[in-house]
Amino acid sequence: MEEKLQALRQEVESEIGGVEDEASLQNLKAKYVGRKGVLTEILKAMKDVSDSERPKIGKLVNETKVFIEGLFDTKFENLREEKKKRALSQEKIDVTLPGRGAASGALHPLTQVMEEIIDIFQRMGFQVAEGPEVETDYYNFEALNIPRNHPARDMQDTFYVTQEIVLRTHTSPVQIRVMETQEPPIKIIAPGRVYRCDSDVSHTPMFHQIEGLLVDEHITFGDLKGVITEFLRLVFGDDLGVRFRPSFFPFTEPSAEVDIECVICGGQGCRVCKETGWLEILGCGMVDPEVYKSVGYDPDKYSGFAFGMGIERITMLKFGINDIRLFFENDIRFLMQFM
Repeated sequence: MEEKLQALRQEVESEIGGVEDEASLQNLKAKYVGRKGVLTEILKAMKDVSDSERPKIGKLVNETKVFIEGLFDTKFENLREEKKKRALSQEKIDVTLPGRGAASGALHPLTQVMEEIIDIFQRMGFQVAEGPEVETDYYNFEALNIPRNHPARDMQDTFYVTQEIVLRTHTSPVQIRVMETQEPPIKIIAPGRVYRCDSDVSHTPMFHQIEGLLVDEHITFGDLKGVITEFLRLVFGDDLGVRFRPSFFPFTEPSAEVDIECVICGGQGCRVCKETGWLEILGCGMVDPEVYKSVGYDPDKYSGFAFGMGIERITMLKFGINDIRLFFENDIRFLMQFM
């Protein structure tokens, strides 16, 4: 028995020396000191040892068990230390390298342009007003001189929640809500999201608008032209050409479309401006007296003007972007250009 235990020690030492990973060492440990291991089988054979030899042999077996487990513990510790050293050598930090700063965020280009526009109008004395995006048919259409079955409703492809509830197609309902609660003078802009059933390279079902309203005594079309021209030149540059063309909107009369000199070709004519040298940028006009009747204003006493523009349109022209869908794809490569 003594010779068998001594041989077992030597065998374990020899095999442990050739192990190079913890998984293999765990398997080897189970082979010798596991529930069905070699040492366990030797312990079972103790019943065949004579009574006189049993104390001596029992002591040797325990010492052998402690010795073998010590070998395994030491080997486990050595393997872990070697693994740690390898990891440190492969993943060591070069403290002479410059630091890597955390990537900073930035405002979305639409937000940047919207804030710029709001700032310009606030410096002109306009106040910001907001309203609900889920609107009633009355505020979205009827109070703006667009009664049911009016052909002007076809100009706006509307999302209907019910027959009486819609997703607002413009921010003009905010103007009605403000006029219902305030007496002139009124000088507001209404920025926000609006919704129409349209989707292509220049339209999305949800987009952003800013509309403006100024109502007071003795307001003229000349005041409107001055405000709009000054605004556009602050956005696109002092030398920008601006022109007003007659148009139609149900809630303004007279109405006008405003064009700017093409910012791509400088007015020379290109694919973007369809060789005309001009780009349509916003709509405007003098508030129709019928709208004043909806809010209880005296049209003989008060006059005013309104205007509206798409933020996506202005942003695309300002930055030379040719597809509106890029704003909503959340492609970091695109957005990083505007940091």
